[in-house]
Amino acid sequence: MKNRFLSLIAAIILCTAGFSQTIADDFKPSTLNQPGQEYPQVNSQGYVKFKIFAPKADSVKVTLGLGGRGGTRLTKGTDGFFTGVTEGPMDEGFHYYHLIVDGGVFNDPGTLHFYGSTRWESGIEIPAHDQDFYALKNVPHGNVQQILFPSPSTNTSRRAFVYTPPGYEKDKSKKYPVLYLQHGWGEDETAWSNQGHANLIMDNMIAEGKIKPFIIVMTYGMTNDVKFGGMRNFKIEPFQTVLVDELIPYVDANFRTIAKQSQRAMAGLSMGGMETHTITLNKPEVFGYYALLSGGTYNPTEIKDKSNVKLIFLSCGSKERPDGVKNAATALKEAGFNAVSFVSENTAHEFLTWRRSLKELAPLLFTN
Repeated sequence: MKNRFLSLIAAIILCTAGFSQTIADDFKPSTLNQPGQEYPQVNSQGYVKFKIFAPKADSVKVTLGLGGRGGTRLTKGTDGFFTGVTEGPMDEGFHYYHLIVDGGVFNDPGTLHFYGSTRWESGIEIPAHDQDFYALKNVPHGNVQQILFPSPSTNTSRRAFVYTPPGYEKDKSKKYPVLYLQHGWGEDETAWSNQGHANLIMDNMIAEGKIKPFIIVMTYGMTNDVKFGGMRNFKIEPFQTVLVDELIPYVDANFRTIAKQSQRAMAGLSMGGMETHTITLNKPEVFGYYALLSGGTYNPTEIKDKSNVKLIFLSCGSKERPDGVKNAATALKEAGFNAVSFVSENTAHEFLTWRRSLKELAPLLFTN
């Protein structure tokens, strides 16, 4: 009886908000919750339920959801807990969010934190129907290790994370191609491992025999001094120097790489795609494979020597600008380039788009 009553109330709320779907009462703790924490919870439809203890607060809003200005306002109970459910289902995959408590910004104490929007944010995972490709499985695993490389241009040592595939430590004679993989604005060198599960995607595809093993290098793109929306003010030269003149030589000297243009790729999501676009055009002798993930497109006239380019990969979510990506790939093909487009269905500018993009990109790299 209690469950039927709750379902009826949920249906009334949804109809009032313009939805016709009844909220399924099968909420479970998010897989990204802190140990022992019950909330936030996610149901089978992608709705999220919150419960925040703030007895002295007057107002709590979660910046995740469809209500108001892109958030969910919680209701205070007599027990001091604020509770609420998103007005509609969220896209599958990973999402950042935070709390606004009486106007102040705070993280949800129930969740793990991920670096995004130039700060450590709360994170939640909406289970995806195709999540198997980035799941943690009983397969041979590679390693993700932190390196500190000297950077004379910035007068410091800088950090990068390097993924080496399974078996790298066993066969000391084998050398590998390298993908330099960039994060987006507001993120850092931890994003592709923590939010993107790049290492698990690689491990699973290697175990299935779908890709040629390669190394991935992830470093901070020096993007976060630029305010959101200010990409036009971003100067590529400092990061280009760090990447091309400092990081790549360090990686080639300290890892078993095939140190050739034809065995080196660069890819980036969002602002990292902008960096990829600019650096690959500026330094065509360095990279042979280009990939922009929700990061713009290439025009055939921008590329002076097509013989240097092994692949151009363009992707985005279906809720972004898929026609732009498809049309750009078509124009590149007509101009004689090996160009591939990919559109992630039912996602926007978010990590499931980019996880899926890496899954599609990886088998295309270093195939020649």
